[in-house]
Amino acid sequence: MSTQCPRKNELGRYNDRPAEFWDNFYENNKDKFFKDRHWLRVEFAELFQWTDNRKSARSDDYVGSKKGEEYNSNDTDTAKAALISDICATTVKYRTAPKAANEKFQIMEVGCGAGNTVFPLLDDVYDPRLFVYACDYSKTAVDVVKSSEAYNEDRCSAFAWDLSSTELPPQVESGSIDILLMIFVFSALHPDQWSQAVENAYRLVKPGGVILFRDYGRNDLAQLRFKKSRLLAENFYIRGDGTRVYFFTNEELATIFGKRFAVEQNAVDRRLLVNRKRELKMYRVWLQAKFRKPINTD
Repeated sequence: MSTQCPRKNELGRYNDRPAEFWDNFYENNKDKFFKDRHWLRVEFAELFQWTDNRKSARSDDYVGSKKGEEYNSNDTDTAKAALISDICATTVKYRTAPKAANEKFQIMEVGCGAGNTVFPLLDDVYDPRLFVYACDYSKTAVDVVKSSEAYNEDRCSAFAWDLSSTELPPQVESGSIDILLMIFVFSALHPDQWSQAVENAYRLVKPGGVILFRDYGRNDLAQLRFKKSRLLAENFYIRGDGTRVYFFTNEELATIFGKRFAVEQNAVDRRLLVNRKRELKMYRVWLQAKFRKPINTD
């Protein structure tokens, strides 16, 4: 097998039309690949602390999945794996200001996929002030969201949009978003697209609003398993299904987002997942961050 990077004449196949590969992914997997992200309640309290009208506020029995577990696996033992977590971070404490009785609280997820964040969020929070925008640059993913029985246009709007586009989505008013979610989505962008993506995020989020971010970290097991033949650029790879993935460092995130946002959290989450039945150890590295748009903006 070749150990060389893809030839230059092949790069356009992956970089010019990346959404097509995600369309194929969701056409094949629908909503069966990713797990619902109930761990968001623990890791990103900002999504919930603005209201008491939620299931998790009145029940101590509301228990979600272990945070960071993203994939449904045919290996049922994986779900029972021993989990060791080490989070290193400096977090600036900030509590979301309470909303007026008639004031909407608007959350937008970029890279919504099959709705594994949106639907658990809407299920937990029953406050009528909540409205969620769910977008993905895969039109097939958006169709999966809209076809769900849980999809309710009174509480949610799903549409196709590319975070690196030069135009904001017409469905969303500039400067109106309280919380912008980027969960395992920024890594799908080419490094040349990062600046435009951050600028779009800045324009979407209201002053004082926040980006909640989680993505792949440098030297994650997934990166170490890639062969050189899958390398598109430094730390940027092609998966077997043609989708792209970048592996970040905390320093890169601080540089990318720090030009426009205040960095409240920039953490590394290292985990050792142990499958005792198969005697496998899996070292995972994820980055978790919170970027706040300053109150006083230009």
